[in-house]
Amino acid sequence: MNTPARGSANSLISATPRRQLGLASAIAAVAGETIAVGIFLTPAGMAKSLGSPFYLLLIWVVVGILTVCGALTYGELAARFPRDGGVYVFLEESYGRGTAFLYGWMCLLVLDPGLTAALAVGLASYFGYVVPLSSIGAKLVAIAVIWLLCVLNVLSIRVSAGVLRWSTWLKLGLLAVLVVWGFSLRVGSWSNFVPFVDQRPGSLPLLPALGAAMVGAFFSFGGWWDVSKISGEIRDPGRTLPRAMLFGTLAVTTVYILVSAVFLYLVPLAGVTSNETFVAQAGSVLFGSLGGKVFAAIVIVCVFSSLAALIMSAPRVYYAMAQDGLFFKRVSKISPRFGTPVSAILIQGTISSLLVAVSSFQKIIEYFIFVAVVFLAMAGAGLFLARRKNSGADPAFRTPLYPLPVVIFLLLILTLLVLLAGHSPLEAGLGGAVVLAGIPAYLLFRSGGPMRNHHDGVASTQIPERA
Repeated sequence: MNTPARGSANSLISATPRRQLGLASAIAAVAGETIAVGIFLTPAGMAKSLGSPFYLLLIWVVVGILTVCGALTYGELAARFPRDGGVYVFLEESYGRGTAFLYGWMCLLVLDPGLTAALAVGLASYFGYVVPLSSIGAKLVAIAVIWLLCVLNVLSIRVSAGVLRWSTWLKLGLLAVLVVWGFSLRVGSWSNFVPFVDQRPGSLPLLPALGAAMVGAFFSFGGWWDVSKISGEIRDPGRTLPRAMLFGTLAVTTVYILVSAVFLYLVPLAGVTSNETFVAQAGSVLFGSLGGKVFAAIVIVCVFSSLAALIMSAPRVYYAMAQDGLFFKRVSKISPRFGTPVSAILIQGTISSLLVAVSSFQKIIEYFIFVAVVFLAMAGAGLFLARRKNSGADPAFRTPLYPLPVVIFLLLILTLLVLLAGHSPLEAGLGGAVVLAGIPAYLLFRSGGPMRNHHDGVASTQIPERA
């Protein structure tokens, strides 16, 4: 089976990624990256604004269904284009290199390092609940965790995937124990669910509350698509990736519903004052005076797993850009010794560590959320184009009930974009402007800038599929 492959002649004689990862690793990448600290913070904000157990459950179920539709959509795209890069590759195949480069530009300079820094700092702050840390100590812990995971990813993707699997299974196990422990101790009250449908006094009007809760729920599910970034290193990706996305999103939906339910069982809605106090209240009910430290330890495991998945997947975008001649040649190389894109991983670690050191990532991320969601929508809509052109490999997986899941997913994205633009129009506009500022960089690489991969940067070469 031959597919168009882009990149330089030099890159083609380098070692290429080996397909070493199976279904368990792929599912761990989905669930691992998706379930982070948001599982403890988002339900509180949603419950407070909605003021109704029924509507809280409804939002999780609806957004879970819509996310599954997205997983089915991206599953076919991953089956058609089973190369490292994920959304970058989908955008390239559907809209061309310019659009794909702008997505990669955003991921490289802002989004992926910013998210990595945010997760690492979050982990360090919860570590500070267990072991007191100064502000400098917290930054050192965050940077150390980033580089620990970067080194593991440099040495072997099998080792890093093993760490991801075990940390993800541990995370899911701890959350399951939390749910069973919470209900079996009978220290909560089922009366907290009554009235089940009617909103409590002090909650937001229903429509604004549903909109705010939907945004929160969507971002709690964020990251499930990143498993497609390691398509080139997954065995039988046409079958494995769709199943991983489907099973992973179903597992995440189940976890969110059960954890939210046990929190409401432990803490009445009237007692919810903030995200942090909600968790502290639940912890004190379950574990007494040790509640804060126990929950902090659980959060550390959850964030570590998410960080491991992100650091494993994100550098594959930079690698794919370099393979296309749209980034520095060295980044397109796979280490013959380790079989990993070492330069791409080191870039991820370096930029993330700098953001941790200067503490300037939270606001930066907010400016690019809107544009990131636009790219997700464009990638999903690309399935219409791929089917029309019959492009990519003959897929082992086709989206069932097509085009219904794609339309449902795009409707969710459109609704989310309207809500984001209405809430933060300035941030959305500035983020878009900064992404468009990447056009000169694209033109520089395409026209033959320094350290390019390809002599012309445009032509494709027919070679056997990278595998």
